[in-house]
Amino acid sequence: MKGKTGIGTWIGFVLIMIWCLLPVAWILSLSFKSLDETTAGSAQFLPKDPTLENYSAILENGDFTRALINSFGIAIIATVLSVIFATLAAYAIARLEFKGKRLVLSMALAIAMFPVVSLVGPLFDMWRTFHLFNTWPGLIIPYMTFTLPLAIWTLSAFFREIPWEMEQAAQVDGATSWQAFRKVIVPLAAPGVFTAAILTFFFAWNEFVLAISLTSTTASRTVPAQMSFFVGPDPFNPPFGQLATASVIVTIPVIIIVLLFQRKIVSGLTSGAVKG
Repeated sequence: MKGKTGIGTWIGFVLIMIWCLLPVAWILSLSFKSLDETTAGSAQFLPKDPTLENYSAILENGDFTRALINSFGIAIIATVLSVIFATLAAYAIARLEFKGKRLVLSMALAIAMFPVVSLVGPLFDMWRTFHLFNTWPGLIIPYMTFTLPLAIWTLSAFFREIPWEMEQAAQVDGATSWQAFRKVIVPLAAPGVFTAAILTFFFAWNEFVLAISLTSTTASRTVPAQMSFFVGPDPFNPPFGQLATASVIVTIPVIIIVLLFQRKIVSGLTSGAVKG
């Protein structure tokens, strides 16, 4: 019975991996196909004559490189600000007793679950009035609105698990409240901080609705929004090879981050859920 169970587990694992990785493999293969091959509509998985034309064309595309810079800048700034504010807010929620604490957490969760599409119209009108339309702050602010609640929930769970006595011991040794927080509490909550930062970065990096609605030029348009403008000279034959190539290039930073910080991600997602 154990042998049959093990074989069934492996078969299920292989099927799930194929199901998940097949679209990725197809996009990667498509990025190496020539324009003639993709236009002909060939259903062959591997390219007949592999080429790097799509990669050279994408990297030489000024609009795409500008969008790539925008994505990096906006995602990094939104991540840093969200983590800083979330760390302070989560510490206050975890350590201090005040009226309305549960209400604050409930409101944060409600904001995180609020549909993004319903905010596009009001934000579009407000940003044009405040001259934030088609600017980096015009995307960073709404990104922080949706990433802060998630980061606060993640970090507050970690701060609750840190023994209060460690902070008191630091203060007995002469540290101020700020020094105890910065040198004792934050390092102990590092897995949670990394988890909140990575989740925030992924949201800002992949977000599409706000990026396409609150921008009008390549001055602040991010990669997901810019890819929707890859129509090519013929509207009936989109440049599928270049779209696949852009998808591969955009995915590379995400893969690198996951590979570099996979241990901290796993630790951050599991440590806060265990008491004791």
